Amino acid sequence: MTTNLALAAPAAPSLRPKLRGLTAELVFVGRSLRHSLRDGESLLMAILLPVLLMLMFTWVFGGAIDPSGAYVDYVVPGIILTCAGFGASSTAVYVANDMRTGIIDRFRTMPVRASAVLTGHVVASLVRNLVATAIVIGVGVLVGFRPSATPWEWVLAASLITLYLLAITYLFAAIGLAAGSPESANGYGFILLFLPYLSSAFVPVSSMPAWLQPVAQYQPITPIIEAIRGLLMGTDAGTQPLWAVLWCVGIVVVAAVWGTWLFRRKAGRR
Repeated sequence: MTTNLALAAPAAPSLRPKLRGLTAELVFVGRSLRHSLRDGESLLMAILLPVLLMLMFTWVFGGAIDPSGAYVDYVVPGIILTCAGFGASSTAVYVANDMRTGIIDRFRTMPVRASAVLTGHVVASLVRNLVATAIVIGVGVLVGFRPSATPWEWVLAASLITLYLLAITYLFAAIGLAAGSPESANGYGFILLFLPYLSSAFVPVSSMPAWLQPVAQYQPITPIIEAIRGLLMGTDAGTQPLWAVLWCVGIVVVAAVWGTWLFRRKAGRR
């Protein structure tokens, strides 16, 4: 009789109902955006540093590089990607700080996907960086940047910039998971911020020493910059846009897989 009653008893309701759709991702995006607004200094520096770089390269070095004053049209695409790097680098620190403070242990008790935490950081960073990029482009126009792009070319350029932002943000998020502390995450990410300086961002690759030209030519930043420069300024980019998209998609896939694996391993999720 006892056995029959046990079999007939209804199953107990789950104490951890699953969140449907993208509810978890939206919650973590909102959390990361609120943290960004509270950390106004990091947001300010992500905008201020690229703007200062632009002013320095156009007003201090520009006359020596190109006395005609057209250097601003050349350098702005490189400054855009530099801005993206500065803004995305804070993602590594935010993720590493989450791993250190123990908040991830709290998230483990909730019915959320392991990828939701990373998605929140990445999407929030993407929003921040798009705003910062728009401000940097606006400052560039004020100092003499005169793109010749059509509306359709602007859409393509904005899409490529967004794809690059997504790629580098996912990469910085994975670096934050791999690092042992926020300080080390900041240090590892700082290395990536030098890549624009080893590309065609500020000077043509042909002006570099012969041994450095292959490094600058075949790293991911150069085709992305040349593709953006071609779209905004009408220069001949050749096959660079194709390589730019391939680089960005490849970085997104590798960083997303690596980051999800690191999160599951460190947070103990299955």
